[in-house]
Amino acid sequence: MANGKTKTIITAALLAALTTVATMIIKIPTPTQGYIHLGDGMVLLCGILLGPGLGAIAAGVGSMLADLFGGYMAWVPGTFAIKALTALAGGWLYHHMAGRDKLHVPVRVALSGIPAEVIMVVGYYGYELGMQTLAGSSVQAAGIAVLAGVPFNVVQGLAGVIVCAVLLPVLARASGEMGARIRA
Repeated sequence: MANGKTKTIITAALLAALTTVATMIIKIPTPTQGYIHLGDGMVLLCGILLGPGLGAIAAGVGSMLADLFGGYMAWVPGTFAIKALTALAGGWLYHHMAGRDKLHVPVRVALSGIPAEVIMVVGYYGYELGMQTLAGSSVQAAGIAVLAGVPFNVVQGLAGVIVCAVLLPVLARASGEMGARIRA
């Protein structure tokens, strides 16, 4: 029993670290002072591989660390919450999808990942709106300004769904116990 818990904790730590690396390695700068990255694929993988609860923690910590190490200090708390909710929703939807045994893994990833990434897009919109408002902008002006980042977050979310849909079947074949969880 303790061996299984140790293995789970190690897997969660490894996935959190991989989320950090995937977020930081390939950065495509955007005009809104942010960047598009492949970390959202790892966020979804965390929720699916570890389950919604532990996956949310691993995804939140991994994404938060990328902001911390990258110098995006103001985004650290928002990123933790938003990415954790993304992994929670994606993992929950993936494992509770009706008729899931009839759907191929990439289809299940798309059907669970797209709504999860909508949470990411809406979450960052709200977080940035709050930051702009606290900085002194009117809510209306901030809302219009923050809209500029939405298309970039949509691209990032779709890239995350694609990365997860490609990696998950590979991981399912490579790992026996984890593969059974993915297919179930």
